[in-house]
Amino acid sequence: MKSTEDNPAPIQTGTWRVTLQAQGQEIPFLMHVEKREGKTVLYLVNGEERILLDDMQQQGDFLKIDLHIFDAALMVSVNGHTMEGHFVKNDTKTPYSIPFVAEFGQENRFTANPAPASYNFDGKWDVVFSDKEGGSSKAIGVFKHDGNNITGTFLTETGDYRYLDGQVAGEQQKLSAFDGNHAYLFTARPNGDGTLQGEFYSGLSGYESWTATRNEHAQLASAYSLTSLKPGYDKLNFTFPNLEGKQVSLSDPKYKGKVVLVQLVASWCPNCMDATNFLVPYYNKNKGRGLEIIGLGFERSPVFEEAAARLRNMEVHLGVNYDLLVAGVSDKEAAAKALPALDHVLSFPTTIFIGRDGKVRQIHTGFTGPGTGEYYDAWVADFNQAMEELLAEK
Repeated sequence: MKSTEDNPAPIQTGTWRVTLQAQGQEIPFLMHVEKREGKTVLYLVNGEERILLDDMQQQGDFLKIDLHIFDAALMVSVNGHTMEGHFVKNDTKTPYSIPFVAEFGQENRFTANPAPASYNFDGKWDVVFSDKEGGSSKAIGVFKHDGNNITGTFLTETGDYRYLDGQVAGEQQKLSAFDGNHAYLFTARPNGDGTLQGEFYSGLSGYESWTATRNEHAQLASAYSLTSLKPGYDKLNFTFPNLEGKQVSLSDPKYKGKVVLVQLVASWCPNCMDATNFLVPYYNKNKGRGLEIIGLGFERSPVFEEAAARLRNMEVHLGVNYDLLVAGVSDKEAAAKALPALDHVLSFPTTIFIGRDGKVRQIHTGFTGPGTGEYYDAWVADFNQAMEELLAEK
């Protein structure tokens, strides 16, 4: 956090309603501002989630607010109880910005006085997303609906859409989220036959339609069935530089005879943030039992110094104290080439479980984060059981 002298444009403490203006839509989120140890800090608020933003500096007429671990920022012009500016996203092939406006003292994410809800969206739904090119993908929608308030998420076979927060007015459902790197807006209405018809807007240009059918037994393929070793392989071998440029290999003595988790990770990936937030305290608690974790970073930039800087920023913000290596660029095919024993890489994150004998025991594609509620609890229970069995081996 820069000094107060570097921040001459004060931001009123309390709650701000921010709306990103993209694709002819408003993508709203809430931001809470408070003083902490004499300094101004901000939190992005999505349902139960609060993402701390504590690095800001004045740049000309704008206040630049860095967005947590992501290569993105809010460029803000403050005028009393209003703000305006741009969300600037740098980690894409073509960096872009999205304008926004913000108003102090509004705690409604969507409409301040919505019509009473006349449709119940509560429960689990089988979902199919369809993109502009005609492709489709499955998901599970999980919603908690109470009056005008609704929260939830969508689970896919490669991750989840994290904490969504929203409103039901009449038969109209709206959910949104802004985590510092992704801006999401989901809308839906009932079709009249028990199904839903929805739209999904993501950032500057991402768009998909979606349909849903209520199904309390909705399921996706097991995350342990999606990525495998190629025939003839039972181990991984790799050597990549750490953040200081020193070559680190899975065959180094540090890892011999230990249980090793290999985490395919990236600083641009919110699901990776969730996975890392789980693994850091788990490692701190269990590293004395013969556990090591290696994070293989796949960043946007092919330049080592730039990739290492992004991973170092993630390391600091998330408190990572296990090894992070620069393994390649953020491309699934490139990741598969970097780890030729794998049949493919479908998702960041992917977690590879290795026993004390050096053999790969299982591979988990994606991550089921805390925004999924009972699904996250089930994943934690499965993970703990698998790890206890591996750590107990001689």
